[in-house]
Amino acid sequence: MRKPEPTTNEKFLSDGDYIVSKTDLKGRITYCNKIFINISGYSEEELLGAPHSILRHPDMPKIVFKLLWERISKKKEIFAFVKNLCKDGSFYWVFANITATIDKNGTIRDYHSVRRKPNRKAIEAIEPLYKALLEEEKKGGMEASGIYLENMLKSNGTTYDEFVFALQKGEV
Repeated sequence: MRKPEPTTNEKFLSDGDYIVSKTDLKGRITYCNKIFINISGYSEEELLGAPHSILRHPDMPKIVFKLLWERISKKKEIFAFVKNLCKDGSFYWVFANITATIDKNGTIRDYHSVRRKPNRKAIEAIEPLYKALLEEEKKGGMEASGIYLENMLKSNGTTYDEFVFALQKGEV
């Protein structure tokens, strides 16, 4: 499936909206709820079996997804602000929580993500950071981007988790 050309048209989640999806261990979508289908513009048939990266917006730094995969592959949850690309080129922001589903033997069975409406002030703060991370990736790859993120967090005396939660609460 060909990626759509991004536009400047933004879509918004309502306060009570929750986007829910599950993926297999390779990141292929195995479940998606109606809100996900509606906002993405894809049909359920187009989404099921597709890589979740079908929604990856080019404004998203790769380092965010590297951090995400590092966490969930270690059975740790992660929260992140994600800009997603719709089938028609529109975009929408989410505050995502991604976790691994663990079977009775302690093995990762699949991944589960619940996304909700992000705090608007958080998006205003995260956009310039993501732009800077993308610039670092262009210059020195994900390693440079990771160092930039690590240094930013360290200079603010915070961790990644503390930072994203403070943004979502409107404290930054």
